[in-house]
Amino acid sequence: MARSKKKTKRGRTAGKREARPRQLTTGAWFEKLVALQKRLRAPNGCPWDREQTHRTLRTYLIEEAYEVLDALESGDDSKFAEEMGDLLLQIVFHSQIATEEGRFSIADVIREVHEKMVRRHPHVFGTKRAKDAAEVLKNWEQIKAKEKRAKGVSGELPETVTPASLLDGVPRGLPATLEGLQLTRKAARIGFDWENSAGILSKMREERSEIEQALRSNDSRKIEEELGDFLFAAVNLARFLQIDPEIALKRANAKFAQRFREMERLAAESGRKLASVPRLEMEALWDIAKQGEPKRAAHAAESKR
Repeated sequence: MARSKKKTKRGRTAGKREARPRQLTTGAWFEKLVALQKRLRAPNGCPWDREQTHRTLRTYLIEEAYEVLDALESGDDSKFAEEMGDLLLQIVFHSQIATEEGRFSIADVIREVHEKMVRRHPHVFGTKRAKDAAEVLKNWEQIKAKEKRAKGVSGELPETVTPASLLDGVPRGLPATLEGLQLTRKAARIGFDWENSAGILSKMREERSEIEQALRSNDSRKIEEELGDFLFAAVNLARFLQIDPEIALKRANAKFAQRFREMERLAAESGRKLASVPRLEMEALWDIAKQGEPKRAAHAAESKR
């Protein structure tokens, strides 16, 4: 069963060195992984793996991507490598299902991305030159648009057909912050962007004012709209500052959770539940939890050594 790997840890025999597998090439290890997943899906394989479909695996694909991000933030290389392996397994899993259905194989997946990367890097594999990263991204979007046109119907589009948009490639199923990031990133690549962060901050102040006006009107739909505009501006600021808003928000969430749990611990030390603590005292506990963060971080770093 592919999902059981995190629930248990393999024990080590005391006093003995764990046997290391003999060194294999990257290609050999990859072929072993593909063969392993094929075996799990075989008639006499794992019942859980055999039941899975592209649809049932969607949640795991998202989970593994976020676990890779968590591992990256942890600074633990072993964990980082493990979680990337779990994400790779999801690609192999989906490819095996597609192979069984006669649609495509893992070889097709690799070939497609290899050819795409060569095609979209003419400044490396061709004669075209790019002076900086911004020009690389601009060329990337132009090549991508050309590829889409090549896959479509040749000739002019009928009047009833809406022309392809630069934004068409942004999946609507993304979390809202990531969708906003990709939308503004694509727009910026053709020059539709702010000159500096001050302009975006000014826009955020404008949106905040409009939220206050909407609050006075007590119109819930208007409040939602204006709050959405404010959040979109914040995402745009993150993108402009080269910060991933989803990661920034996840870290803020984690910080809040850590402080809140510390508040609960402090309340418990006084023999109370946090819910019974008066609001003003809660604020004081929050400040104590916040001030204790450097000490806790130093202790955590020391324990990893």
